[in-house]
Amino acid sequence: MRAAVLQLSAQGMSSTKLYNYIRIASKQGVKVLLLGEYILNPFFKELQTLSATMIKEHSEHQIKVLRELSETYGITIIAPIIIVKRGKTYKSIAKFAPYSTSYYQQQLLINYPHWNEEKFFANEQKAIESPLIFNIDGFKFGVMSGFELHFDIIFKDLTSKNIDCILLPSVSTFDSFERWKALILSRAFTHNCYILRANRIGEYSEDGFTWHFYGDSLLASPNGELLEHLGNKEELMIVDMQHSEVLKARKFWGFKEIIHKRSSL
Repeated sequence: MRAAVLQLSAQGMSSTKLYNYIRIASKQGVKVLLLGEYILNPFFKELQTLSATMIKEHSEHQIKVLRELSETYGITIIAPIIIVKRGKTYKSIAKFAPYSTSYYQQQLLINYPHWNEEKFFANEQKAIESPLIFNIDGFKFGVMSGFELHFDIIFKDLTSKNIDCILLPSVSTFDSFERWKALILSRAFTHNCYILRANRIGEYSEDGFTWHFYGDSLLASPNGELLEHLGNKEELMIVDMQHSEVLKARKFWGFKEIIHKRSSL
């Protein structure tokens, strides 16, 4: 399975870079392309200053663009997007396939005093459900937000779904570089699946303080190894993943088999 991460900063209403990079990815045989968080929309802190009408107009423009790109180039695009319904905003991840569009509404949102998405967005608080899952050419993907990777409960249903790769858009900043890398590699190892992470780049300044989004988009192997990673610049990373490597890792480590033996007790 050939996939790609497009590591960008927030794009505003411009579509030029999306067109250019997706055309390149298509020529390289990419089947799935992943974008980081707050690339199609302004960063969360900026959203707080905008009206729901402005956010909706922005999102609808980007949705139209990505639907057209997916259909034109035959690529499935996974992209975080803010959805506005009846004046309320919802943090979501869209799956743009050549002939269909579906959405995953983020279930667990960050709620710290300096960054409280849980309070701002109208995402429904309910029992945790399975993240978005889809299959391309026999290769199974799961989709969740970067913040959701912290929570064991989000993996409850995924464990039985035999996911080959988790697609992980994120918006990591501050001094979290090494912590995020350790978390991703650990999750990839304990669940014996690939994790493809797209983190945005760029900056946001507020009250004299600058938030640096450092990139470091990466691919982790089913054995918890770092296979590929980017720096802190605008880049397109194309990766190849094999279902056979997932099966090999699961057989070698036997984590699922140990649990399966106890499932009927």
